[in-house]
Amino acid sequence: MEWVVLGVIVLVLFWGIATYNGLVGLRQRANQAFADIDVQLKQRHDLIPNLVETVKGYATYEKETLDAVIKARNSAISAQGTAGQAAAEQQLSGALGRLIALSEAYPDLKANTNFLDLQSQLANVEDKLSAARRFFNNAVSEFNAAIQAFPAVLFARSMGFAERTFFDLGEDGRKTLDQAPNVKF
Repeated sequence: MEWVVLGVIVLVLFWGIATYNGLVGLRQRANQAFADIDVQLKQRHDLIPNLVETVKGYATYEKETLDAVIKARNSAISAQGTAGQAAAEQQLSGALGRLIALSEAYPDLKANTNFLDLQSQLANVEDKLSAARRFFNNAVSEFNAAIQAFPAVLFARSMGFAERTFFDLGEDGRKTLDQAPNVKF
């Protein structure tokens, strides 16, 4: 009888350790996924001043748009937390869209190789950023599901495991993504 009780205690202990370690692994995966987003955001933020300077040379009457991009970039750099960063990045995406749209009004800018190269780099970063967001949201989904599932739900919160927030684009961001881009030659 003593061996059975001891065996049950050992099994419960191993189960608890395995569950805890699994939650730690999922939390680390979500943290790493968020770090991947940060890397892409840093690249995006680094490209923006070069893009703005290139546009400045051609679009001298568009100071308001250029100022809005710089203000949105600075806000995105200083944003804190997942929700704050998502909101700031949404604003930055809108400002960048207006900046890129300026190339339609300035044919010389549209033909500038530096501008085209920066625009291409920015599009590449945006694609990587989109993939990083999907990966992060998937990792967060798995982590949140694991801490809400029985039996982990019995002790996850008391051991410091709290739900994570998705990197959500918001309603306006989804509307922008749902629209097909307008390409003109």
